[in-house]
Amino acid sequence: GVRMRMEGREEMQSAVGLRCTWDIPAPAGTQAKWVRLNVGGTVFLTTRQTLCREQKSFLCRLCQGEELQSDRDETGAYLIDRDPTYFGPILNFLRHGKLVLDKDMAEEGILEEAEFYNIGPLIRIIKDRMEEKDYTVTQVPPKHVYRVLQCQEEELTQMVSTMSDGWRFEQLVNIGSSYNYGNEDQTEFLCVVSKELYNSPNGLSSEPSHKAKV
Repeated sequence: GVRMRMEGREEMQSAVGLRCTWDIPAPAGTQAKWVRLNVGGTVFLTTRQTLCREQKSFLCRLCQGEELQSDRDETGAYLIDRDPTYFGPILNFLRHGKLVLDKDMAEEGILEEAEFYNIGPLIRIIKDRMEEKDYTVTQVPPKHVYRVLQCQEEELTQMVSTMSDGWRFEQLVNIGSSYNYGNEDQTEFLCVVSKELYNSPNGLSSEPSHKAKV
């Protein structure tokens, strides 16, 4: 029974060890000191530890007091002349490492702020998301292309059987007889075939260059 309890305790400890690296306390000097930021007239309250998640960021340098002599308002909050709407997601990203946006927020707006505050990982996430979005938007619905082929009765079966490259048989129109072969009537047909063309994002259609065989 004692051994079981011991093993259980060890498992507990190792599970605790798997927490996100950001939960590791910052060095003693900077730990959990509250920082007030006045971003474009809106006050945000956070800790130095959160702001210093991204060591190279403007926010980290600001609260460490390095080389940035920032103005403060009457409450002692650092004054930052940026849009507060987009600062919320930036701060939340530093808190938990995820980009969470309201649906009416433009990713370009966040990107602009992420670049201003110099938060590398966030810049990469937004750019990836914007590229994905561009890709899905440019996938245009397929265009239907129709082609009309003229042929004689005896060529019909051969033609339909050799249609390739995604051409689909649509319609057959009998246009009467012609007298090409002596006195034999050859019935002429117009054969309508169609194909879907998908436009790729760079604007070139992806139609194979070889045409349907006639």
